[in-house]
Amino acid sequence: MKIEHRNNITVVGDPQGRPVVLAHGFGCDQNMWRLTVPALAEKYRVVLFDYVGSGRSDPSAFSEVRYSSLDGYAQDVVEVCEALDLRDAVFVGHSVSAMTGVLAADTAPERIGALVMVAPSPRYIDDGTYRGGFSTGDIDELLASLESNYLGWSSAMAPVIMGNPERPELGEELTDSFCATDPDMARVFARTTFLSDSRDDLKKVTVPTLILECTQDVIAPREVGAFVHRAIPGSTLVTLDATGHCPHLSAPEATNEAITGFLASLR
Repeated sequence: MKIEHRNNITVVGDPQGRPVVLAHGFGCDQNMWRLTVPALAEKYRVVLFDYVGSGRSDPSAFSEVRYSSLDGYAQDVVEVCEALDLRDAVFVGHSVSAMTGVLAADTAPERIGALVMVAPSPRYIDDGTYRGGFSTGDIDELLASLESNYLGWSSAMAPVIMGNPERPELGEELTDSFCATDPDMARVFARTTFLSDSRDDLKKVTVPTLILECTQDVIAPREVGAFVHRAIPGSTLVTLDATGHCPHLSAPEATNEAITGFLASLR
Protein backbone atom coordinates (compact mmCIF):
# COMPACT_ATOMS: atom_id res chain seq x y z
CA MET A 1 0.00 0.00 0.00
CA LYS A 2 1.35 3.40 -0.93
CA ILE A 3 1.86 5.71 2.02
CA GLU A 4 0.51 8.62 -0.05
CA HIS A 5 -2.86 6.87 -0.24
CA ARG A 6 -2.76 5.37 3.23
CA ASN A 7 -2.27 8.74 4.91
CA ASN A 8 -4.03 10.89 2.29
CA ILE A 9 -0.91 13.04 1.80
CA THR A 10 -1.28 16.52 0.32
CA VAL A 11 1.69 18.64 -0.76
CA VAL A 12 1.36 22.33 -1.64
CA GLY A 13 3.54 25.44 -1.77
CA ASP A 14 7.07 25.99 -3.03
CA PRO A 15 8.60 22.67 -4.18
CA GLN A 16 12.06 24.09 -3.45
CA GLY A 17 11.16 25.44 -0.01
CA ARG A 18 12.03 23.86 3.31
CA PRO A 19 9.49 21.16 4.14
CA VAL A 20 6.92 21.99 6.81
CA VAL A 21 4.80 19.05 7.97
CA LEU A 22 1.46 19.91 9.58
CA ALA A 23 0.05 17.20 11.86
CA HIS A 24 -3.46 17.25 13.31
CA GLY A 25 -4.61 16.20 16.77
CA PHE A 26 -7.14 13.68 18.09
CA GLY A 27 -10.50 13.64 16.30
CA CYS A 28 -9.29 15.97 13.58
CA ASP A 29 -7.80 15.82 10.09
CA GLN A 30 -5.58 17.89 7.83
CA ASN A 31 -8.42 20.29 6.99
CA MET A 32 -7.94 21.83 10.43
CA TRP A 33 -4.81 23.53 9.02
CA ARG A 34 -6.57 25.29 6.15
CA LEU A 35 -6.13 28.73 7.74
CA THR A 36 -2.40 28.14 8.25
CA VAL A 37 -1.47 26.75 4.83
CA PRO A 38 -1.77 30.07 2.93
CA ALA A 39 0.65 31.73 5.37
CA LEU A 40 3.28 29.07 4.63
CA ALA A 41 2.77 28.04 1.00
CA GLU A 42 4.60 30.98 -0.58
CA LYS A 43 7.97 30.13 0.94
CA TYR A 44 7.72 26.52 2.12
CA ARG A 45 6.89 23.05 0.87
CA VAL A 46 3.83 22.30 2.99
CA VAL A 47 2.97 18.67 3.69
CA LEU A 48 -0.37 17.62 5.18
CA PHE A 49 -1.59 14.14 6.01
CA ASP A 50 -4.18 12.23 8.01
CA TYR A 51 -3.17 9.68 10.63
CA VAL A 52 -4.54 6.23 9.89
CA GLY A 53 -8.01 6.17 11.40
CA SER A 54 -8.59 9.89 10.80
CA GLY A 55 -9.87 12.02 7.96
CA ARG A 56 -9.60 10.43 4.52
CA SER A 57 -6.87 7.96 5.41
CA ASP A 58 -7.28 4.34 4.38
CA PRO A 59 -9.24 2.67 7.21
CA SER A 60 -8.10 -0.78 6.08
CA ALA A 61 -4.60 0.14 7.27
CA PHE A 62 -5.76 0.60 10.86
CA SER A 63 -4.25 -1.67 13.50
CA GLU A 64 -5.34 -1.45 17.12
CA VAL A 65 -2.01 -2.91 18.21
CA ARG A 66 0.02 -0.32 16.31
CA TYR A 67 -2.08 2.68 17.26
CA SER A 68 -2.44 1.79 20.92
CA SER A 69 0.89 3.57 21.39
CA LEU A 70 2.05 7.02 20.30
CA ASP A 71 4.96 5.19 18.67
CA GLY A 72 2.49 3.94 16.05
CA TYR A 73 1.45 7.47 15.14
CA ALA A 74 5.09 8.57 15.16
CA GLN A 75 5.81 5.77 12.70
CA ASP A 76 3.15 7.25 10.41
CA VAL A 77 5.08 10.53 10.53
CA VAL A 78 8.41 8.89 9.78
CA GLU A 79 6.93 6.90 6.89
CA VAL A 80 5.32 10.01 5.41
CA CYS A 81 8.69 11.76 5.58
CA GLU A 82 10.42 8.77 3.99
CA ALA A 83 7.84 8.46 1.21
CA LEU A 84 8.44 12.10 0.22
CA ASP A 85 12.17 11.94 1.05
CA LEU A 86 11.84 14.91 3.39
CA ARG A 87 14.99 16.08 5.12
CA ASP A 88 15.41 18.70 7.81
CA ALA A 89 11.65 19.27 7.87
CA VAL A 90 9.90 21.46 10.40
CA PHE A 91 7.23 19.39 12.14
CA VAL A 92 4.22 21.36 13.37
CA GLY A 93 2.11 19.21 15.69
CA HIS A 94 -1.18 20.16 17.33
CA SER A 95 -2.06 18.75 20.76
CA VAL A 96 -1.05 15.08 21.03
CA SER A 97 0.78 15.41 17.71
CA ALA A 98 3.35 17.60 19.40
CA MET A 99 4.50 14.54 21.34
CA THR A 100 4.27 12.39 18.22
CA GLY A 101 6.69 14.82 16.60
CA VAL A 102 9.09 14.45 19.53
CA LEU A 103 9.11 10.68 19.04
CA ALA A 104 9.46 10.94 15.26
CA ALA A 105 12.37 13.39 15.54
CA ASP A 106 14.15 10.99 17.90
CA THR A 107 13.51 8.04 15.56
CA ALA A 108 14.52 9.80 12.34
CA PRO A 109 16.64 12.85 13.21
CA GLU A 110 17.72 13.31 9.61
CA ARG A 111 14.09 13.85 8.62
CA ILE A 112 13.00 16.42 11.23
CA GLY A 113 15.15 19.44 12.02
CA ALA A 114 12.80 21.61 14.11
CA LEU A 115 9.57 21.32 16.07
CA VAL A 116 6.56 23.56 16.57
CA MET A 117 4.26 22.38 19.36
CA VAL A 118 0.76 23.85 19.29
CA ALA A 119 -1.02 23.41 22.65
CA PRO A 120 1.13 20.42 23.65
CA SER A 121 0.77 18.18 26.67
CA PRO A 122 3.16 15.35 27.54
CA ARG A 123 0.76 14.00 30.17
CA TYR A 124 -2.87 14.92 30.77
CA ILE A 125 -3.14 13.36 34.23
CA ASP A 126 -1.89 15.12 37.36
CA ASP A 127 1.04 13.31 38.96
CA GLY A 128 2.52 14.51 42.24
CA THR A 129 3.64 18.10 41.72
CA TYR A 130 3.00 17.85 37.99
CA ARG A 131 -0.30 19.37 36.91
CA GLY A 132 -1.65 18.00 33.66
CA GLY A 133 -5.13 19.37 34.22
CA PHE A 134 -7.02 16.12 34.93
CA SER A 135 -7.22 13.60 37.75
CA THR A 136 -7.09 9.88 37.02
CA GLY A 137 -10.82 9.78 37.80
CA ASP A 138 -11.48 12.58 35.30
CA ILE A 139 -9.77 10.67 32.50
CA ASP A 140 -11.41 7.35 33.44
CA GLU A 141 -14.80 9.07 33.31
CA LEU A 142 -13.98 10.80 30.03
CA LEU A 143 -12.92 7.54 28.37
CA ALA A 144 -15.91 5.61 29.76
CA SER A 145 -18.28 8.24 28.38
CA LEU A 146 -16.51 8.25 25.02
CA GLU A 147 -16.59 4.47 24.75
CA SER A 148 -20.28 4.15 25.71
CA ASN A 149 -21.62 6.94 23.48
CA TYR A 150 -19.00 8.41 21.16
CA LEU A 151 -21.34 10.71 19.24
CA GLY A 152 -22.90 12.05 22.43
CA TRP A 153 -19.48 12.54 23.97
CA SER A 154 -18.30 14.38 20.86
CA SER A 155 -21.28 16.74 20.90
CA ALA A 156 -20.71 17.54 24.57
CA MET A 157 -16.91 17.73 24.65
CA ALA A 158 -15.92 19.34 21.35
CA PRO A 159 -17.28 22.80 22.25
CA VAL A 160 -15.54 22.59 25.65
CA ILE A 161 -12.24 21.67 24.00
CA MET A 162 -12.58 24.41 21.40
CA GLY A 163 -13.55 27.09 23.93
CA ASN A 164 -14.69 30.44 22.51
CA PRO A 165 -18.39 29.92 23.38
CA GLU A 166 -19.21 33.30 21.83
CA ARG A 167 -18.25 31.75 18.46
CA PRO A 168 -20.34 28.55 18.44
CA GLU A 169 -19.45 27.80 14.84
CA LEU A 170 -15.96 26.80 15.99
CA GLY A 171 -17.31 24.23 18.45
CA GLU A 172 -19.70 22.96 15.79
CA GLU A 173 -16.82 22.41 13.37
CA LEU A 174 -14.85 20.41 15.90
CA THR A 175 -17.98 18.42 16.79
CA ASP A 176 -18.49 17.57 13.12
CA SER A 177 -14.85 16.51 12.83
CA PHE A 178 -15.10 14.27 15.89
CA CYS A 179 -18.35 12.74 14.68
CA ALA A 180 -16.88 12.01 11.24
CA THR A 181 -14.21 9.80 12.83
CA ASP A 182 -14.90 6.08 13.05
CA PRO A 183 -15.92 5.50 16.69
CA ASP A 184 -13.88 2.33 17.15
CA MET A 185 -10.72 3.95 15.79
CA ALA A 186 -11.42 7.11 17.79
CA ARG A 187 -11.64 5.08 21.00
CA VAL A 188 -8.16 3.68 20.39
CA PHE A 189 -6.71 7.11 19.59
CA ALA A 190 -8.40 8.63 22.65
CA ARG A 191 -6.99 6.04 25.05
CA THR A 192 -3.56 6.41 23.49
CA THR A 193 -3.78 10.20 23.78
CA PHE A 194 -5.18 10.66 27.27
CA LEU A 195 -3.24 7.84 28.96
CA SER A 196 0.14 8.68 27.42
CA ASP A 197 3.10 9.97 29.40
CA SER A 198 5.79 11.52 27.22
CA ARG A 199 7.50 13.64 29.87
CA ASP A 200 10.78 11.73 29.72
CA ASP A 201 10.81 11.94 25.92
CA LEU A 202 11.07 15.74 26.10
CA LYS A 203 14.62 15.35 27.40
CA LYS A 204 15.62 13.83 24.05
CA VAL A 205 14.72 16.93 22.04
CA THR A 206 17.82 18.61 20.61
CA VAL A 207 16.32 20.54 17.67
CA PRO A 208 15.04 24.15 17.73
CA THR A 209 11.58 24.07 19.29
CA LEU A 210 8.71 26.56 19.48
CA ILE A 211 5.96 25.95 22.04
CA LEU A 212 2.64 27.74 21.50
CA GLU A 213 0.15 27.90 24.35
CA CYS A 214 -3.13 29.77 24.84
CA THR A 215 -4.08 32.05 27.72
CA GLN A 216 -6.87 29.61 28.66
CA ASP A 217 -6.95 25.98 27.58
CA VAL A 218 -8.85 23.28 29.50
CA ILE A 219 -6.88 20.51 27.79
CA ALA A 220 -3.39 21.97 28.13
CA PRO A 221 -3.28 24.57 30.93
CA ARG A 222 -0.41 27.03 31.09
CA GLU A 223 1.37 25.01 33.76
CA VAL A 224 1.86 22.37 31.06
CA GLY A 225 3.36 24.84 28.60
CA ALA A 226 5.79 25.98 31.29
CA PHE A 227 6.73 22.36 32.05
CA VAL A 228 7.42 21.58 28.37
CA HIS A 229 9.47 24.77 28.05
CA ARG A 230 11.60 23.87 31.08
CA ALA A 231 12.10 20.31 29.85
CA ILE A 232 13.40 21.27 26.39
CA PRO A 233 16.65 23.25 26.61
CA GLY A 234 16.72 26.29 24.36
CA SER A 235 13.03 26.09 23.50
CA THR A 236 10.91 29.18 22.93
CA LEU A 237 7.54 29.55 24.67
CA VAL A 238 4.96 31.92 23.20
CA THR A 239 1.62 32.60 24.88
CA LEU A 240 -0.84 33.43 22.14
CA ASP A 241 -3.59 35.98 22.59
CA ALA A 242 -6.07 33.15 22.19
CA THR A 243 -8.31 30.85 24.21
CA GLY A 244 -9.28 27.22 23.77
CA HIS A 245 -7.27 24.28 22.50
CA CYS A 246 -7.26 25.01 18.76
CA PRO A 247 -5.65 28.42 18.17
CA HIS A 248 -4.96 27.63 14.51
CA LEU A 249 -8.74 27.83 14.08
CA SER A 250 -9.76 30.36 16.72
CA ALA A 251 -6.82 32.75 16.34
CA PRO A 252 -5.13 31.92 13.02
CA GLU A 253 -3.44 35.30 12.57
CA ALA A 254 -1.60 35.12 15.89
CA THR A 255 -0.77 31.45 15.39
CA ASN A 256 0.53 31.98 11.86
CA GLU A 257 2.60 34.98 12.91
CA ALA A 258 4.29 32.96 15.64
CA ILE A 259 4.99 30.03 13.31
CA THR A 260 6.30 32.09 10.40
CA GLY A 261 8.48 34.16 12.74
CA PHE A 262 10.02 30.98 14.12
CA LEU A 263 10.55 29.54 10.65
CA ALA A 264 12.28 32.74 9.54
CA SER A 265 14.69 32.46 12.49
CA LEU A 266 15.87 28.98 11.51
CA ARG A 267 19.01 28.45 9.53
